[in-house]
Parts: sequence; C-alpha cells; structure tokens
Amino acid sequence: MRGQSASAEAKPRSKDPYRVMLVDDSAVIRGLFTRFLEADPDVKIVASVGDGQRAIDTLKNNDIEIIVLDIEMPRMDGITALPELLKVDPKVQIVMASTLTARNAEISLKALSLGARDYLTKPSSTSEMTGAADFPSDLLSKVKAFGAQRRRKSGAAPPSGATATARAAASGAPAAAPRAGTARTTARPTAAPASGNISLRKPSGRKPDVIAIGSSTGGPQALFRVLSDIPKTTRLPIFVTQHMPPTFTTILAEHITKSSGWVCSEAKSGDVVAPGRIYLAPGGYHMTVKSEGTDKVIALNQDPPENFCRPAVDPMIRSLIKVYGRVLAVILTGMGHDGREGCRAVVEAGGDVVAQDENTSVVWGMPGAVAQAGLCCEVLPVADIGASVQRLARG
Repeated sequence: MRGQSASAEAKPRSKDPYRVMLVDDSAVIRGLFTRFLEADPDVKIVASVGDGQRAIDTLKNNDIEIIVLDIEMPRMDGITALPELLKVDPKVQIVMASTLTARNAEISLKALSLGARDYLTKPSSTSEMTGAADFPSDLLSKVKAFGAQRRRKSGAAPPSGATATARAAASGAPAAAPRAGTARTTARPTAAPASGNISLRKPSGRKPDVIAIGSSTGGPQALFRVLSDIPKTTRLPIFVTQHMPPTFTTILAEHITKSSGWVCSEAKSGDVVAPGRIYLAPGGYHMTVKSEGTDKVIALNQDPPENFCRPAVDPMIRSLIKVYGRVLAVILTGMGHDGREGCRAVVEAGGDVVAQDENTSVVWGMPGAVAQAGLCCEVLPVADIGASVQRLARG
C-alpha cells in the first residue's frame, strides 16, 4: 500500500485479521488511519466511509468488529450514528475520534454512556498526526485491544499468526508500534491474564485513612457507578486518577459531581485536602499529596510518564502511603498495568486492594494485573465495588 514502509509491506498478513471500519468525513484522515493500522498484519480496513448514515448502511452488509467513528460529520454525525450502529450490531466495538475541544470532550463522555467503548483524541492537523509517534500507537493499541476482547468474549480465535502486539492487546497491555521519528518507548507485551487464577488476600481489618481509585479505558462509567454507590457518610478523602487528556478531566469532574452527589474537583497544586471530597488528577499532570504542617496539600507535577501514562496511578498511591499510611486502593477497568506496583506498596503498608472483575471491565488490563499479582482482598463486579468500599472503609 502506498505510504507504508518496505518493512511493513514485507510482513506477512495474518489470516482472519481484525476487521475495522473507518468513519470520517476527511478522506485524508481515513487514508492516514488506514496506513497506521494496516502497517500491522493483524488489522484489515474493510470499509472507509464519510458519514454516519453510510456507516450504518455498510455495517448492515459487512462483518465488522471495530469502528473508529468521527464525531463531527455532515449528513449524520457520530453521536447520532452511534446508537443506530449498535442496533445493527450490539457487539461492535466503537471508538470515538475527535479533536481536543471542550465540546468534543463533552460529546465523547456522552458517547461512552451510549455504548461507545473508548475515545481517541486526534491531533489538530495532519502534519501533527503524521509527526507524532503517540497517536498511531494509541490508535493501533485501542483497535487491537477491542478486537481481541470481542473475539475472546465470543469464543472466536485471534488472527492466525497473530503478532506479539496482538497477544499484548488481548491482555489490555499497550501495543508496541513501529518506531518512527520521535517514537515513544512502548510497553513490552505481556501474556493475557487468566481471570480464573486469582489468589485473594485476607482483608486487613484496619480502617483506611484515604481511598485511592485508578482507572483507564472504560473508566468514566465505572467511576460513576462506584462513586454513586459509596455513601456520603464515608468521610474519607477520595483521590482518583483516570487516564485522560486535559479538558476531558475538567468535564469528567463535573460529571462525577452530577452523577454521584459527591463534590469532585479537578485537583490544583496547593489545594488543601478536605474530608468527604473527591480529587481528580488533571490531564497531563501526576497528582500527589504532601504534608504542610497539619494540612494535606495537593502537589501536581509533570515528571516523566510512568507506565506510559501521565497522570499515572502509581505516583498518586505512593504519595498517599507516605502522607496518610493505610490506603484503600480500588483499580477499575483499563489497559496496561498502571497501579500494580502502587498496590503492592499498599499491601506492604497494611492497606487493602479491590479490583473490578473481568466480566464487567471494558478491558481487564489494570485490574487484571493487580488481581494476578495476588494483591486483592476482593475482585468484584462493578456493581458490588461501592458496597465493598463502604465495608472496608469501616474497618
């Protein structure tokens, strides 16, 4: 294919690759997405259309597993097409794609509540898109993770001759991408976790001093459910790191406040921590806490990403252990393994860890990592986690 490197063209194509439809009103964008995705032998673009109505018509006549769906399009936009696509195929995995604006962040969060699996922020220009190593890697990792999850849940086999990145995607780990220009370092592929092989720890029986929650892919809906189920009489401060870009976290904090009844704010450096409030890590910053006299104070930083993320869960948890002592950590749906080492430290410091189970996780990467490491006292459906937090918070 024109634009692919010789090495990409030389790779043998997998049999039965993940089948993808691209929906964007820009033919240039669709062409770039095709180049990024089909550089991997486990992915095939089976359709490329310019509006939501054509996407619906195409899905009716094609076996498609993943759709990358633009928000802003003529004739029928993405948010209008989304529920109609899911009526045609309730199992199709849809990733919303948009440029980073407050309006698009709001629409993307609405799309998640309507059944989209995830969102993707597009660079504002094609030159930024082709020059950035992160975007092609993020696009590929999401497509392969959701393709692998759909097949795993339906009992279908992964692509024959699937690459190591396909196996990583099946576990929710970030997929490696070919290096180009200023490519970031990508995670080593890991074996897919087996949800039936979990060893639970006995709860500590001690009352925690603080609650820490980490989440990523699929996290907003899980956060709304869990936080709504934690009674407001739980007067502990709650710290949340959700892997999200700037602007999205601002909107997410507002949605958490509306949906849960808790007061949630996007954290700012210098904020004095108050009991019974939720502090959300802002996009692009690690959120930590430090002691100043008798106060606990938010301290944001832009230290290097950890686990390929900023904000990341691990630095938040480490700082909470240092300042508070006993932590109750909750790890919800998400790709990768961010939070695993922080939870290891929680257990060593006498705290407890709860993880979301595989069946209710959009991607069982982060919660699977802590569960498989033997760090959890409970691994639960998302609907049961709020009650568990209430029980453990009482000690």
